[in-house]
Amino acid sequence: MLRVALGLWLLWLCLEHEARADIYEFVDRDGVAHYTNIAPKGRGWKKILKTRKSRPKIATRAFRQSAYLSDQKRTSRYDVYIEEAALLYQLPPSFIRAVLQVESNFYPDVISVDGAMGLMQLMPATAASMGVRNPFDPRENIFGGTRFLRVLANYFNGDLILTIAAYNAGQAAVLKYQGVPPYPETRRYVQNVLRHYYSYRMANGR
Repeated sequence: MLRVALGLWLLWLCLEHEARADIYEFVDRDGVAHYTNIAPKGRGWKKILKTRKSRPKIATRAFRQSAYLSDQKRTSRYDVYIEEAALLYQLPPSFIRAVLQVESNFYPDVISVDGAMGLMQLMPATAASMGVRNPFDPRENIFGGTRFLRVLANYFNGDLILTIAAYNAGQAAVLKYQGVPPYPETRRYVQNVLRHYYSYRMANGR
């Protein structure tokens, strides 16, 4: 049990550290773009985003006045569940909030055209495998979605970008393309989650 807890703690540290790292891109011979936030080895990779270690005051003020936080009641009503899930599954709270933001905009009763449900837009099979009985119960949904993110983060060795891509497109698609799949929707999804994640971190510090 101690070894499992230690392993989760080390992976959380890795994810926390890498979240402040730069973003790299590599385009292979087939024109497929690969992305990572872990400093890559080998040639052909180029840095496309450099993140700040410090929080610029202007950027923080701008974030706090941003449109998607205008409904403070809606976006903060699940803070307790987010903090609990973050502690249990050793993931940054801002990361969970970013996924919630992009998936459902903090509305608990939404259903996608593909059948994804609730705050973290869990597909029925995923919800069942994560032990979620009622996907429209905010606490169950957040815990189920966070547990799934933890599983993906473990599988991809803490690579934040691959974890996000797999949450959207599926683990098999990420493995098939050995990186972010060349789907416009998935690429937009990864960019949006990262953008909100870094913004939340600048505002909240974690």
